[in-house]
Amino acid sequence: MEETLRLYELTSMVRQAIELTFTDEYWLEAELAEARVAQNGHFYAEFIEKDSRGINIIARARATAWARTYNILAPLFERATGERLRSGLKVRVRVGIAFHELYGFSLNIVDIDPTYTMGDLSRRRREILAQLEADGILEDNRQLELPRLLKRVAVVSSAGAAGYGDFCDQLLANDYGLSFDVRLFPAVMQGVNVEDSVLAALGAICDEADRWDCVVIIRGGGATSDLSDFDSYALAAAVAQMPLPVVVGIGHERDETVLDFVAHTRVKTPTAAAALLIDHGAQELAAIDELQRTIVLAAQQRIEASKQQLSRLLALLPRSFALVRERHSHRLDRLALRLASAPRHQLLDGSHRLQLIVSRFAQASRLKVQGAKFKAQSLEARLSALDPALQLRRGYSLTYLADGRLLRSATELKAGDVITTRLTDGTVCSEVVEKSATQ
Repeated sequence: MEETLRLYELTSMVRQAIELTFTDEYWLEAELAEARVAQNGHFYAEFIEKDSRGINIIARARATAWARTYNILAPLFERATGERLRSGLKVRVRVGIAFHELYGFSLNIVDIDPTYTMGDLSRRRREILAQLEADGILEDNRQLELPRLLKRVAVVSSAGAAGYGDFCDQLLANDYGLSFDVRLFPAVMQGVNVEDSVLAALGAICDEADRWDCVVIIRGGGATSDLSDFDSYALAAAVAQMPLPVVVGIGHERDETVLDFVAHTRVKTPTAAAALLIDHGAQELAAIDELQRTIVLAAQQRIEASKQQLSRLLALLPRSFALVRERHSHRLDRLALRLASAPRHQLLDGSHRLQLIVSRFAQASRLKVQGAKFKAQSLEARLSALDPALQLRRGYSLTYLADGRLLRSATELKAGDVITTRLTDGTVCSEVVEKSATQ
């Protein structure tokens, strides 16, 4: 029967083999998946390595930096990189290999190379900027024009941040009497929620973009390491494609994020963002003042030119009046001559015209009388032809009804009616015995 080992015996053999085989310390490149500092000051981490696609984890190991070592390495790393040791960073560390029967395999961190992490952060930033350029949006926001009047300002910041308070105080106390309409769109400005929170604030501003002149993203002082949360492709793409000019003032003067490269204007601090808005307004006020002076000067020059022209006209007026008076005096003389000779000519013309009128009136009167006499004779002949007595002499008769009306139709009679017939030499009374209709 083969020998059976207890677990402790096996793990002890593994520990002895590792201690005999891995006697040196090794430089290791890996990504921090976890990073925390315990109350006792020890730093506990988990290193991982992913496949070439950056998706699947192909190796994992626990690591520890004892408090004495960590207290030396951590400040050096942060001063060099501006980052604290946190999850997501790629690091180059010098480790010793350890194995414990109870705790298993682990790595002891004895040194760290900040330049490697700095290179990785710089590489990641370059990759984000290269992707933005490949997508054709890197310069989009910078190509927007700042409105001449920057009054309505949408601010993305933390509500209780000192930087936001300094920004508002500086706008309020500007030396030019400028007024600004500022509204805060609150967002988390450090920690794991930075990306989602700032994206939500930018989305809310986009929904009412016509109400604002520009967007200001500000974050005051704090740990430089927290600024890496702004090195995000999603945030950079959102800022680049904002329909409003974006002013970014994040961190201190020495700090830099991807947003600085895509925003319309980059300033160092929140107070510098306020100064930018104030200076822009002051320049517009100066331009307005200059325009006012230009208008006033042009008006004064125009008034002076008009005064000079009026003076020249006034100087010419007496001479012009004399010329006009002389010209009209000649005209009046000619009119007087014409008026003096006009009555005689008019009297002769009037006499001749009167004779013509009298002659025409006499002729017209004769024609009128002759026409009237002819018309009267015609009417007299017609009346004579219609005389009843003449008709009776020709053999016609007139018959009247009992009431004196002239009988015109047999239909007006009935048997027993008495009628009177008038002849040329007398009248005959008759009684109707019978009547018949003409066929």
